[in-house]
Amino acid sequence: MQAVARHHGDIHSTRVLSLDASGRIMDWISWQDATCLYVRGAVAWTLGDPCLTVHGGMNRLSGRQSVLELHPIVASTGHARLHGIDPAPALTNPALFARDRMLCMYCGNHFSRGELTRDHVVPLSRGGRDNWQNVVTACLHCNVRKGCRTPQQANMPLLAVPYRPSWVEHLILSNRNILADQMEFLVNHLPKKRRPT
Repeated sequence: MQAVARHHGDIHSTRVLSLDASGRIMDWISWQDATCLYVRGAVAWTLGDPCLTVHGGMNRLSGRQSVLELHPIVASTGHARLHGIDPAPALTNPALFARDRMLCMYCGNHFSRGELTRDHVVPLSRGGRDNWQNVVTACLHCNVRKGCRTPQQANMPLLAVPYRPSWVEHLILSNRNILADQMEFLVNHLPKKRRPT
């Protein structure tokens, strides 16, 4: 099975946005997983112009190669998630650094992933929690300088208030290769107070 992208970019970094049949946003899936949904007849509906063409095997009788057009947004049959329309994204360093746009929330400088750390605004040693609302991205220098103090005690004010991203924000932040149709769909599902104007 071979896939060809309709846009410029690495075919293996192209992901399909998966929805359930009612239109609830599920997650990113690989083009291989999307192909399986099409082949199993588990696609309820699609959105957007086809973005990938998948070439399969040759038909022995007709001698023709099978071809499948994949869309950027695919709703599968069934309702996979009954509870929680907006699940909490997992707190991982890559997700945190993406939320904070690779900036140290103390000095404001931009760093590479290897130069960043997770800082607890209220240190764990002082009863702080390891959750979205208490962590920020910090460069190693600022993290060491702050130590086991609060930003106020260290005289290091935060540049932004930490927050838990919505599931949609998490999906936008976690994919560097979002197609135009996918971005338009996701932006329309952002919490109203966080939509770009």
